[in-house]
Amino acid sequence: MTSNYKKVLSYILKAAIVIFAFGFVYKKLASNENLKEFNHLLKEIPQQEIILVLGFVCFLMLVNWGIEALKWKRLIARVEQISIWRAIESVFCGLTWAVFTPNRIGEYGGRVFFLSPKRRIIGVVAMAVGNIGQMVLTNVFGAIAVCIFLYRFVPLDYRLFYSLVALTLMFCTFFIIFYFNIRWLNGILLSMRFTRKYKKFYSILGRYSKKELLNILLFCLARYIVFSSQYFILFFWLIPQINYMDILMMVSILFFVQSTLPSLDLFDIGVRSVTASYFFSFVTKQDVAVIACTASIWLINIIIPAILGSYFVFKLNFFGSTQRN
Repeated sequence: MTSNYKKVLSYILKAAIVIFAFGFVYKKLASNENLKEFNHLLKEIPQQEIILVLGFVCFLMLVNWGIEALKWKRLIARVEQISIWRAIESVFCGLTWAVFTPNRIGEYGGRVFFLSPKRRIIGVVAMAVGNIGQMVLTNVFGAIAVCIFLYRFVPLDYRLFYSLVALTLMFCTFFIIFYFNIRWLNGILLSMRFTRKYKKFYSILGRYSKKELLNILLFCLARYIVFSSQYFILFFWLIPQINYMDILMMVSILFFVQSTLPSLDLFDIGVRSVTASYFFSFVTKQDVAVIACTASIWLINIIIPAILGSYFVFKLNFFGSTQRN
């Protein structure tokens, strides 16, 4: 493949990714009634207050993805040294890819293409470690929140409830042990003949010490706190009569349900809205405000970063190393 042909094909691929992303985003925003409901709610609130609250929530979005960039830099340090800015570029580029791919699978491609070609597959494995850490926290906090929800709102026989609590404890313990011993996965893959020949790609699983995994988990926890705070701020702002502990419980359940269902980022808003509407109905009757809050967080955390990331798509080089800063 000649150099000129590679350049032309690279530009076509970049343009296609951006066009797909913007097309999906436009179609979803144009037909989203929940965002329109949110706009109606805001008409009754002073403009300065709106700017202050939504501005702070958008700032938290940048903090959220900034933490993710630091986590990504830390994860990939054993594979390739990258600058903080390069980590930020790759994270936002990955978000643009994720927006139109099932289960955010495109995020892997958008991010690892900022690495050297020979390290990209290893980068996918390193990124998976970080995603597992995030999943562990989502499942642990979510499972605990579900138990509290059942205790408060669902009449169950005490024996059944205690059995569910025991299962929850085993569930949480399993995830925590698995995460801190992720090198076991490396051993399992090495024990299978047909995967042994790919050990150079997944051997990184055996390089993470428990201390490093704890540090990665702390990054995951910081992200969890930040995006939980976004939900808390909007719900407490628009529905102040809800108890703040109820908001935290429902938000944890919302994250938990989202993580268990296959989805596409652009259509994920439907899952979020239905889930939020159902669970929050136990603590408030303001269904419109609940769905509107959920839709606005989706816009701020998913759509805006995907639009910002489209700029970084054009910095990719599919057939060689990316441009260095």
